[in-house]
Amino acid sequence: MRRDDPSLRAAQAASFGEAADVYERARPGYPEQALDWLLPEGVRQVLDLGAGTGKLTRMLSARGLDVTAVDPSEGMLERLRLHVPGVNALRGSAEQLPLPDGSVDLVICAQAWHWVDVERASVEAARVLRHGGRLGLLWNSRDERVDWMAELGRIIEPGVAHMDSADPEVGRPFGPFEYTAFEWRNPMTPSQLIDLVASRSYVIVAPEDERRRILQRVRDLLDHHPALAGREHFEMPYVTHCSRAHIA
Repeated sequence: MRRDDPSLRAAQAASFGEAADVYERARPGYPEQALDWLLPEGVRQVLDLGAGTGKLTRMLSARGLDVTAVDPSEGMLERLRLHVPGVNALRGSAEQLPLPDGSVDLVICAQAWHWVDVERASVEAARVLRHGGRLGLLWNSRDERVDWMAELGRIIEPGVAHMDSADPEVGRPFGPFEYTAFEWRNPMTPSQLIDLVASRSYVIVAPEDERRRILQRVRDLLDHHPALAGREHFEMPYVTHCSRAHIA
């Protein structure tokens, strides 16, 4: 089955609940500068769309914001409730949000906008936003200008372009996106890198023999690349792509 096959893509989108624990252990958070840029002045109520295990939710909550987390996977939301107790966590989708009209100042979506039906999701985001509200998107992208990160990319996604886009699509009634990016480094251990790869949607749904092969190649990279071999800790370089838009 081709990686761009629609049925495979649907399976990938629905796969994360199966790997919620490994996702929580390995996936990075986001740089605070990204939130500084994405949060509108005077923001109070925020919808964290595609919240997963709450990586972004806890950062928003730590700023004293009133956060509602929405995700289609109950497995992910169970972990979110453990890590961010007290946050309103609801099962739902970008195309059918379980929120009333005009109820939030910001709809923010991390690592997930590429899974949505852009036209329907844009209409729904606009519906739940108050006048003057904002849609914010962010993705962590591997910084493959670093040699070992480029090799990791060839292992995980040979010949596949990143979905981490500096030019995401948005539908009406939003105007065009503003864009910026932030470079940063996330501390990692070898076991976290293995978990990070295991949490990728393509790896989750891959046949068992292919999954084992991919993870073994990552272990080989850890054992033999001069930037990684013998190290108990290292830093993983990222570029966080941020886009924001208002209703036109």
